[in-house]
Amino acid sequence: AYYSELREIVRYAKEEVEVINICEESLAIQSYLANNGIDLERLTFIEAPFNTVWVRDYGPNPVYQNDVDSLVLIDWIYNRPRPRDDRIPDLIGDYLDVPVYSTTQAPNDLVHTGGNFMSDGLGTGFSSRLLLDENDFNSPFGTSNHSEADVDNLMDLFTGIEAYPKMEVLPYDGINHIDMHMKLLDEQTLLIGEFPTGISDGPQIEANIQYVLDNYQTHWGTDFKIERIVQPPCGNGNYPPSCQGGQFSAEYRTYTNALFVNQTVLVPIYNTALDEQALARWREL
Repeated sequence: AYYSELREIVRYAKEEVEVINICEESLAIQSYLANNGIDLERLTFIEAPFNTVWVRDYGPNPVYQNDVDSLVLIDWIYNRPRPRDDRIPDLIGDYLDVPVYSTTQAPNDLVHTGGNFMSDGLGTGFSSRLLLDENDFNSPFGTSNHSEADVDNLMDLFTGIEAYPKMEVLPYDGINHIDMHMKLLDEQTLLIGEFPTGISDGPQIEANIQYVLDNYQTHWGTDFKIERIVQPPCGNGNYPPSCQGGQFSAEYRTYTNALFVNQTVLVPIYNTALDEQALARWREL
């Protein structure tokens, strides 16, 4: 179901970086790419079992020791019951010959997910309070009961995060990942998905951004800059929760769930009239 999207990610990402492809049958994937006009230059294929394609969520998180020194990888306990996915960070570390530090053993056990974490690279991180819910005494993962202070200490220990705003979860985002409505454009600018006034998750998003502005500043002691981008409706033209059914209570669309790959930005589109408006906004920013 995801072949065409993954194919286009490979097509454009390989112009900027080496692309590591986790796959079960590498020859079949290579043939598929070649048949769609993509050569194999800068592509690496690692045959390994996996559960899903959501590598931003379960993949390793890179950290530089001593600010700019040695690269290491951080591996959290993935917040899904997908054991094959949860082993991918170690596999990537082995391939790159880079150390992997894992938050898998008490008292340093921590459940987390990449879609619910962003950082400025200078010691400030952002998440929703899903992080706290999945690590307290009600955790469904059988991990230690961590207070918010415990979570903050673990994130500082493993990633160097010192300032860590955690925002209220949104009413209608079924996965509570912040990448569904925000994106750091640089160390001082937050791109925020904007619903029509008073609609859907818009009020909670605005309250969360105000919380950040009221309590946190950039690395340089200045206020964060806020930029906006339209948050598109569902396929039936409505906004969550008034969407057609799906795995979660609402189909959730967003232009903030993007990825910087050096000079290229990968942005999801939905074949709607808002796509060009959103892409133009991305180009402007």
